[in-house]
Amino acid sequence: MSSEFNTTTALPISTINQAAVTITAESCSLKYEDFSFPNDTLYCNWIFDSILCWPPTQAGESVFLRCPPTKGLDRNKFAERRCSREGKWESKPGTPESPLGWTNYTPCYLPEIYDLLQKLGDDVGDKIKIAERTRTLEIVGLSISLLALVISLLIFCRFRSLRNNRTKIHKNLFVAMVIQVLIRLILYIDQAIVRQSNEESNGIDNTAYLCEGSYILLEYARTAMFMWMFIEGFYLHNVVTVTVFQGRFLYSLYILIGWTVPIIMTAIWAGYTAIQKGNQKCWYGYNLTPYYWILEGPRMTVVILNFFFLLNIIRVLVLKLRQSNTGEIEQVKKGVRAALFLLPLLGITNFMNMINPLDQKFFDFRLWSYSTHFLTTFQGFFISLIYCFLNGEVRLAILKSISVYMSQRGHHDWTVQRPSIFCPNNPTIADTEQQVPPTLNGQTQNVNKQNKKSLGAHRIQSNWIRIFFSPRQMAMPMEQPESVVFDISD
Repeated sequence: MSSEFNTTTALPISTINQAAVTITAESCSLKYEDFSFPNDTLYCNWIFDSILCWPPTQAGESVFLRCPPTKGLDRNKFAERRCSREGKWESKPGTPESPLGWTNYTPCYLPEIYDLLQKLGDDVGDKIKIAERTRTLEIVGLSISLLALVISLLIFCRFRSLRNNRTKIHKNLFVAMVIQVLIRLILYIDQAIVRQSNEESNGIDNTAYLCEGSYILLEYARTAMFMWMFIEGFYLHNVVTVTVFQGRFLYSLYILIGWTVPIIMTAIWAGYTAIQKGNQKCWYGYNLTPYYWILEGPRMTVVILNFFFLLNIIRVLVLKLRQSNTGEIEQVKKGVRAALFLLPLLGITNFMNMINPLDQKFFDFRLWSYSTHFLTTFQGFFISLIYCFLNGEVRLAILKSISVYMSQRGHHDWTVQRPSIFCPNNPTIADTEQQVPPTLNGQTQNVNKQNKKSLGAHRIQSNWIRIFFSPRQMAMPMEQPESVVFDISD
């Protein structure tokens, strides 16, 4: 059999996962040690190219072997080597001759993997190294996000004062993010362990049904996360800009959109993917196929809709600031602050991950890779930080809980104070500051000195609290109207 090498589409052997190789040079040598070469015919000797063991081949002929069983390769196709008329293995066209020759694995690649490697261009090796380095960044970001999300969920569920319509949506979003973060962490750690052990037969990715089921659940959780981001944007947009929905909280509809619709979408995608890639291990490269847009299309639509929600919210905010005679610089500051706070919540930072500049220069690809993976993996941490840890209501609830705990153990300096004490213009003293009874002049002066010291201590405590709890938030009643509950203009 003879065939011409495709010199324009040949891909490097380094892109093949060599952990799947079970053949060694020693076993290859034992296989052909008894082979006798004819005296009247030139032959290329057997050779092991670190992937496959190639048999002795007659000069001027090509030999084909079935592609190795590894990710991204089609097991039903064949790799190719060519023996020259001089009885030497041919090198890659356009490169200096090598005694080891060259194996053409290009026909082995799945179409979507082949297109991906073609887009990566001549820097494919360097870009693959960048992808491996960003995996470490992903594991760190996902671990921090998981911890922050779990703590936020515990806080929202623990304090009764935080149980309102807004936090109901937050909790559902956090649950969806926890599921997808947890699955990704399990998969990444499992892949790292398998890669270090060089045992390709083990691990989730090599376990039938478990691998496919893990990725189906992952895509469901990601879709649910985007749906709840859409609900966050829709609800906030209606609260800030629309009056017809005031007083109505369509929680049952939100549950249907946030958890049920993703089931339908994921089921359609999984069924179609199973039909198209059922014979491939773990559906490798499924996110590069055109039918992945069954999921990615609605997700991108959510991001675009939330972006328009954000623009309209900022527009309304600026109008309200102008009506309140706020300075122009202050208007810009508050508008920018609101936009930055809402970007991670509405999932707009995920838009960068949907645009892959694979064919760009190495520096541009590296910049995109690090920034995108940083934003997406730390997204859970940013959302928890902004909407839980830095939220005034949350901090007030925690402070009150600490105050009760400390008071029960005799530390009365931590007694809960009235909200008005945190207003800088209100001279009201704390409840713990007792009135001085009328006594003799000397006794009164001593008592006044003691009370001044006590009052100074309480003022210091109040000032310390103001650092972490803004006066406006501390003065707010616990039950707030939904129109101000997001408080993005502070």
